[in-house]
Amino acid sequence: MSTQNLLFIFNPKSGKGLIKNHLVDIVDVMVKAGFEVTVYPTQGHGDATRKVIADGANYDRIVCSGGDGTLDEVVTGFRETELSLPLGYIPAGSTNDFARSLNISSDMVKATKTAVGKHMFQCDVGKFNGDTFVYIAAFGIFTDLSYETPQSLKNILGHMAYVLSAAKSLLSIPNYQMVVDVDGKVIEDKFIYGMITNSLSVAGFSGLTGQNVQFDDGEFEVTLIKTPKNVEDLNEIVLYFTNLTSTSSMIYTYKAKKVKIISEKEVPWTLDGEFGGNHTVVAIENCPKKINLLIK
Repeated sequence: MSTQNLLFIFNPKSGKGLIKNHLVDIVDVMVKAGFEVTVYPTQGHGDATRKVIADGANYDRIVCSGGDGTLDEVVTGFRETELSLPLGYIPAGSTNDFARSLNISSDMVKATKTAVGKHMFQCDVGKFNGDTFVYIAAFGIFTDLSYETPQSLKNILGHMAYVLSAAKSLLSIPNYQMVVDVDGKVIEDKFIYGMITNSLSVAGFSGLTGQNVQFDDGEFEVTLIKTPKNVEDLNEIVLYFTNLTSTSSMIYTYKAKKVKIISEKEVPWTLDGEFGGNHTVVAIENCPKKINLLIK
């Protein structure tokens, strides 16, 4: 068996830090699969991107472990250097939406066996102005939860942390006047939330992004929620997102290759659960089949 070089990047703080209990087993699986392994624990925000840019081209395969934010950083490094290496992912965050969507095991050793395997899937990623995102760009109510909810609370409560924090947000719902261009179709309205996604799961909840989601079709799922004017409107939105109704006059849904959004005031965005900056104009584009991801 010929030996290949593998760079293993992991976030030691993701989730409950459980990777520390599995690190020896993970590396052992990699070595037994014929890889010479370099282990790199990230040292802070953005470090995974920096590491991929600096050293990624020296390896035959890269495997990362952490939450969706860690995966986002690694994929950003891939896009900025135009790497076409196989990429493995061992989920270790508190929600792991993208891994759930692609049926990558939450068992770290099982996920490692997938990451050192041969089954590659060419997956779409997104461009957001000058940034990269893997599976979701979002604004509005709830989107600040992923980066404002304390990590300690996420670790203890998991998905419930998002629900508890969301309840506080409902007391004062911000809304944004926007002009939205979806593949040439233009709408103008006030919105409390919007997401451009390539995922079956958002914040740990399935079924929010529509039907027939494909990860390699060159299109995103676009969901925009209008500002409710009364309790009935708000109830209609809740019924839609709890799958009790299939349509709603309060919600726009599309499939799209490109989305441009112009707002009257700066809007805070999140990319893969991390703060993505405040913007008045965003241009989002699907980049088809850009990442060679190892899956089952």
